[in-house]
Parts: sequence; C-alpha cells; structure tokens
Amino acid sequence: MKHRIVVLGAGYAGAYVAGTLARRLSPADTEITVVNAVPDFVQRLRLHQLAAGQDIEAPKLADVFAGTGIRLRVARVTAVDPERQVVAVADADGGGELGYDTLLYALGSHGADCGAPGVAEHAFDIAARPSALRLRERLDSLGRRGEGGRVLVVGDGLTGIETATEIAESRPGLSVALVARGELGARLSAGARSHLRQACDRLGITVLEHTSVEAVEATRVLCADGTALASDATVWTAGFAVNPIAAASGLEVTGNGRIVVDRTMRSVSHPNVYAAGDSVYAIGDNGRPLPMSCASAGYTGMQATAAIVGRLTARKIANTKLEYPGNHISLGRRDGILQLVDDEGQAKPKYMGGRTAARIKAGILKMSLWTNSHPTFGLPKRKHRLAAAPDATAEKTVA
Repeated sequence: MKHRIVVLGAGYAGAYVAGTLARRLSPADTEITVVNAVPDFVQRLRLHQLAAGQDIEAPKLADVFAGTGIRLRVARVTAVDPERQVVAVADADGGGELGYDTLLYALGSHGADCGAPGVAEHAFDIAARPSALRLRERLDSLGRRGEGGRVLVVGDGLTGIETATEIAESRPGLSVALVARGELGARLSAGARSHLRQACDRLGITVLEHTSVEAVEATRVLCADGTALASDATVWTAGFAVNPIAAASGLEVTGNGRIVVDRTMRSVSHPNVYAAGDSVYAIGDNGRPLPMSCASAGYTGMQATAAIVGRLTARKIANTKLEYPGNHISLGRRDGILQLVDDEGQAKPKYMGGRTAARIKAGILKMSLWTNSHPTFGLPKRKHRLAAAPDATAEKTVA
C-alpha cells in the first residue's frame, strides 16, 4: 500500500511542499493529495493591490500541479483527527474523509477582529481573495458616486500600510486615513519611519497615531478616547488569527492556536503531523518565534519537506535556516521600503527606499508566483524510494 501524504492548504507553504515532495519521492511508494478550499493559487501578498482595483493573476491549481502526479481536492477542511489519521472535508458533493500516513498542515491565517464589536458586520479585510474583492466593489461604488468617499484603514502593521498607500495611489478621488495604535512605523528605523511619513504626505493619507479603535459601525468607528471617525469603508488590518481546527484536533498548540513543532517542523504531540506557514509556532535560529510572513512560510516549508523526505527514506535530515531577515513594504507601485533587522528582530539603522525598493519588492512577488506556479522546476529528477518501514520517531539530523 502506498504511503499517503495529505497537504492541507495550497498557499505559499503548502504548494511548495507538495510540489517538492512530488519531485523527490517515488510515485511507486507515495501518493500526494492537496486539499484547498478554492481552485486557485491566491497571491495573498498582493491582495491589497486587488482590492485597490488592479488585476492580479490567480493560477488554477489544476494547472499548477499538472504533470506532478499530485491529486487536488477542492474542499474545505472541517476537522482533523490525528488519532484516527483522517481529515474531514466538505465540498459541493457533500465531502467525506481522507486518510493519511503523513500530514502537512498549512491552512494559514485569516483576519482577526481582536474582539472589537462590529468588525465582522461592517468592516472589510484583505486576508482572502473574496473579502478583497468585496472591498474592491465598495471602493468602486464610492468612486461612482462622483463625490469621493472616506476610507479608514485600521492597523499600521505592514498590511495596513500597504493597503492605505495602495488605495490612496490607485484611487486619488477617495480620502484615505490610517489609524495607528502607536507611532506610525514604530518598528522601522528612524530613516525608514521618515520615508514612510513622507510617502503618506505625498499620497494625501491622514495618519492618526496613538489611536485605539474599540468598535466599528456602518458609517463610523468609535475610538477609546470617545472620538467617532466617519468612514464610508472601514478596512480592518489590525491582526491575524489561525484556523481553530488544529486546536480542536488535539494537536499541541499555543494559546492562539498555532501548532507547536520541533526544529524539523514536526508536531511535538503527533509525530506524523508537520506544519508550515502561518499555522506553525516555530522558533527561529535567533531563538525567537518566526512571525507570520511569506518568508517564514518558505523557510518552514523547506524544513518540513527536508524532514518528511529524510524520515520516509531513512536519510539524514538537514536543518535549513530559520530566519527573518527583514520587511519589504510596498508604498504603492512606485515607492517602497526594504528594512533589514538584526538577530534580535530590531530594525537596522540603514534602509532602502524609493523606486529601487519598489522594484525589488515587485521582483520578489513575481519570483514567488513563478516558483509556486512551477513547484517542481529545478528539483532533482531522481525520485527516492521509501525505506522498507519508515520510522516516524527516528532522529537522524545534521546541522
């Protein structure tokens, strides 16, 4: 009987792992199934551009995995039972269960309301393609009114900054405001903060610092100091959360539901379950948890792949690097910031800004799309056979 590998999620982490496993493991011994809720590869890093009105490519996963031998199941994951080693899914045909021998959990994250009333009912987010398109429709309707409109972006993390600047540049007829809980760009170097502020001024973005939003209503948001801010479209980018499925399954997770793993991305509670991307709580080489990011998805995906291949084929498992080098922030299409960080996660004094930074960020996104659209390109053609009896508890690792 073939060894069944099931990959949950086909985002930046899941698509990479599935494709790499398909190229490195012999189909005579393994079958790989990818479960994803939608039939497309979603460029999550560019959803703020989609919301602003730009055309963003969404390759069909059936085309992405064509010729790899990977089975694609377009369905929503509803539960994981690691004791029975099955995954429950729901689709147009009613769903069912998928059994597995090795599971890669990469269901990612979604927007979090942070407990603020009214967010789910009245705010927009760009954590998924459907929600980004809903925001786009709202912005279109404001534009058609001919009298502009007020867009309020809540949250000054990377997503909030990119969203506010993209909308302001793409839709100059709208009034855009960015609400920051503290100082704008507080985690950037002094020079990068200054560059960011100049970009907001150039784009006409009103920045409201040291402002905490407590509730969202249909036409305004309510702040902790009693202030009410008028808004025709409130965009909530104040936080992200992971799917509760992992916590409900009995896997060991952190307080916020991320799967606790060892250095090889294997669950500390269930040795035939691995995790990658936003769903995993992984400690980086600097001793700090890796943040939710595309870069972290890449590193954790590479480590999970190396571990799965190594254990199934009785080979040594190399430790791939687990680091977070810095932030790549787009400020519209013609400006950006590249901010490197040190081993403590603190911004280094120097940064790169302007068109060059924007081009580098665009190049990174283009490369990420191409890599995930060609998951087996450049990998060794030789496919390894599985060991006679793969040992899920064996530990043969090298630094």
